[in-house]
Amino acid sequence: MAPQPTLAWVLLLLALLASCLPGGWPRDFTIKDIVYLHPSTTPYPHGFKCFTCERAADNYECNRWAPDVYCPTGTRYCFSQHMMKVTGESVSVTKRCVPLEDCLATGCTYVKHEEYKVCTSCCEGSICNLPLPRNTSDAVFTTLSPPSKAQQLSRPLLLTTACLFCLALMSQPWVTPGSHG
Repeated sequence: MAPQPTLAWVLLLLALLASCLPGGWPRDFTIKDIVYLHPSTTPYPHGFKCFTCERAADNYECNRWAPDVYCPTGTRYCFSQHMMKVTGESVSVTKRCVPLEDCLATGCTYVKHEEYKVCTSCCEGSICNLPLPRNTSDAVFTTLSPPSKAQQLSRPLLLTTACLFCLALMSQPWVTPGSHG
């Protein structure tokens, strides 16, 4: 067994034993602390999991039987696609790990000739795709950080543009009301 998981189990056992002792309870490691300090071993840095199923009957069946495996490298988001009848009843649910490109077309579409609605969503974070997208309010792409470097640059660019605009305004001669030349 690897040293980190063994240490985590020892700390967990000590925390449980300490909670059984009478008297004042000093601040000690909690299960939350242990999980934070010693997360489960991942196959690669920043590994994460998504609920994964292909054309399950509904969300319960998908999440119930989803394999407990880490997403492969090259993926960063959890994808959910929900096909439902116009009455809202689930027809099929597909969930998986995906790269950014698969998350650029979230939302809902209607398949009129079959009278179905298909809603797609993406999220960033381990097992974040628990709920299903059912309408345009929850068929969205949610991230913990900007999905690309281009979006990170947009805020400083906007600030720079605003500063240049203010400098240009300050350098202009102003005419005050009532002072006509």
